[in-house]
Amino acid sequence: MLLVDDHTLVRAGLRALIGGEPGLVVAGEAGNGEEAVRLAANLEVDVVLMDLRLSDGRDGMDGAEATRRLVTALPGVRVVVLTSYGTRADVVRAMEAGARGYVLKAGPPEELFRAVRAATSGGVGLAPEIADRLISGPANPATRFSDREIQVLSLLAEGLTNRAIADSLFLTEATVKTHLVRLFRKLGTGSRAGAVSEAVRRGLVKLD
Repeated sequence: MLLVDDHTLVRAGLRALIGGEPGLVVAGEAGNGEEAVRLAANLEVDVVLMDLRLSDGRDGMDGAEATRRLVTALPGVRVVVLTSYGTRADVVRAMEAGARGYVLKAGPPEELFRAVRAATSGGVGLAPEIADRLISGPANPATRFSDREIQVLSLLAEGLTNRAIADSLFLTEATVKTHLVRLFRKLGTGSRAGAVSEAVRRGLVKLD
């Protein structure tokens, strides 16, 4: 795991906290987005714990942009946002960038560990209050979703691959991809994580 936060004391506290959790190992730390992208590749980490508001760096890269660059350059890396900012706009921006989890620093450690493990297994990990804020947003009643589309969304939220979704619903992988293209358009997103985030906000699916 790579810790990304522009406050040295915060990183030290996280390292101590995570170091006591079985199965989680901190491989490195970064104080800005540029360093995070470089270290994530060099250290070959599978999870990046990302602060949303980064100010320590001349690159001007905040946590959302760093997340976008990370998942683009390293598709196998899962980013979990850990931040003090939990507005719906912040959450949506992070999820659209490709984050697989969103946890508040004021929350209990168990929420962080749960989100990290969910992201590692291919799912999406949201703190309960974050999920509530997404769901409480206004829905678009003009957009209709078929039962099949809801099924695809539900399996997508569980972190299943296109092939696994196809096998589960007895569809071809090409059909699943067609459903995803339509879902992305209806939900106004361009990523799997963004689709799950928006689906949760609209109450179309629920995360355990």
